[in-house]
Amino acid sequence: MATPRLAKLQLKGADGRPLPVDVRTAGSDGKRPAVVICHGFKGFKDWGFFPFLADRLAKAGFMAISFNFSGSGVGEGMVFDQPDRFAHQRPTADLQDLATLSDWALAEGSGWLGLVGHSRGGGLAVLQAARDERVKALVTWAAIDHFLRWPDDEVARWRREGRIEIVNSRTGEVLTLLRDALDDIDANRAQLDVVAAAKYVRVPWLIAHGSADATVPVAVAQQLAADSGSARTELLVEAGGDHGFGAKHPWAGSNPIFDDVLDQTVKLFASAL
Repeated sequence: MATPRLAKLQLKGADGRPLPVDVRTAGSDGKRPAVVICHGFKGFKDWGFFPFLADRLAKAGFMAISFNFSGSGVGEGMVFDQPDRFAHQRPTADLQDLATLSDWALAEGSGWLGLVGHSRGGGLAVLQAARDERVKALVTWAAIDHFLRWPDDEVARWRREGRIEIVNSRTGEVLTLLRDALDDIDANRAQLDVVAAAKYVRVPWLIAHGSADATVPVAVAQQLAADSGSARTELLVEAGGDHGFGAKHPWAGSNPIFDDVLDQTVKLFASAL
């Protein structure tokens, strides 16, 4: 397999904020199908398995596009060096970013678009696939079913105080979310209803989840599969798999569970061409 080539660019994201993008391709020049990779809540394009996933997709013949959501709090690197953007992030802004990436990918690629998303990125990918007929294949890894993922007492305090603290369990760093996200979720419940959107997904869809996921229960994947509107929906439950399918950040290599998820992901996209 040819070694993937990496190109970096910057697009304009929601509210005019920078949208850092990595594009990986391999083999001969020319347009090829595009796959956009969506990271999760405290993720970023260079987190753990994302570069490995992008390389694998590029080697399989796709234009693999990874990016940092404009509200991720991460610029070009692996640290949350933009805490103000994290504090003011909104799910609907993430959807605007994903639409921007989809437009760009289709213009630069072959006209075929696939989406793969992890955790919150998986929920966003479901919403985008349900509303954008240009998406031809969908893969979700440990996808969420809703965006307000805090206990009721914490949400109540968030409403009272106008802020909530988020701890990065890996580094111990404390990040702050202001009311922007909460108000956005309150005002756009229908638009952000992942379970309802699943009914409008019509394309081949692989739903991968670990049976030991302590962050998003496997029952969420089972619900999404049951509600999917696609006749080509496959539920892949990895026995013993956690929220990251055993992968860590920094990347320390693969494992049999992650290898299987990756193989099935590439297989789904290849079959949908």
